[in-house]
Amino acid sequence: MLLDTPQVQAQVHARPRPTGPRESAYRIGAMVRHNIRIRLRDPGQMISYIAMPMVLMIVLKPLYVRAVEGGATQVVTGLLVMFSVFAIAIAGSSIMVERQWQTWDRLRASNASATEMLLGKVIPIFVVMVAQQSILLTYGCLVIGLPMPPSLGYLALAILVWAFALLAIGAALATIARSLGELGVISDVGALVLSSMGGALVPLSIMPGWAQAAAHASPGYWALSLMQAAVRGDGAAMVLPTVILLALGVLAGTFAVRRLTRGWGRTRLL
Repeated sequence: MLLDTPQVQAQVHARPRPTGPRESAYRIGAMVRHNIRIRLRDPGQMISYIAMPMVLMIVLKPLYVRAVEGGATQVVTGLLVMFSVFAIAIAGSSIMVERQWQTWDRLRASNASATEMLLGKVIPIFVVMVAQQSILLTYGCLVIGLPMPPSLGYLALAILVWAFALLAIGAALATIARSLGELGVISDVGALVLSSMGGALVPLSIMPGWAQAAAHASPGYWALSLMQAAVRGDGAAMVLPTVILLALGVLAGTFAVRRLTRGWGRTRLL
């Protein structure tokens, strides 16, 4: 009998789940450990998203320094935002592979809720994204000439907020895409468009007027504003980008949980 038949689904949803904090933490921890092992066995994608911006920072630094004031800050934060957006594919694929391996239905039939399954999948990716951004910022300070941020707390907050928004978007995309190829197209094209329109690749000050107006609709714009404000130590300038990115993350995360709860992650949709 298939796991997505109405009879089995009714039994799955009717079965009482242990809901205590200890049981929930145990289930999430088990999935986190499993996904950490998967990440460690295939680190190539993440390594490329760290190595490529490092090379581009060195190559593009002279151009940015001559083109705009604060060129070192622009090249480091811009490429950081761009390649962190590319990492959306990692968050999405961590869910999609379960469907490809036809193991997602088994997870859905377990005692874990949709929220617990989502947390178990994305927490390791969250750590990876935080590490990616931290490494690139450290590299920017030591090698590219990024000014040392006056407040590491502001910088940590910016990294955590942006990683949260990216994870939620990646999880939402994984519940929409029907294959890893489709997810890759959406994430790669979307990353290039959103980050470049947000001023991550070309400084916003030298973009056309229509592009400067449209940039406010891009999450990349708010992420870049947040990162640059954190580097300056400007807490007041961080408030609006933080609120917008947190709201975006909450909306995308809620959408992902709702889709998973309603069975949209089933393997039959592939």
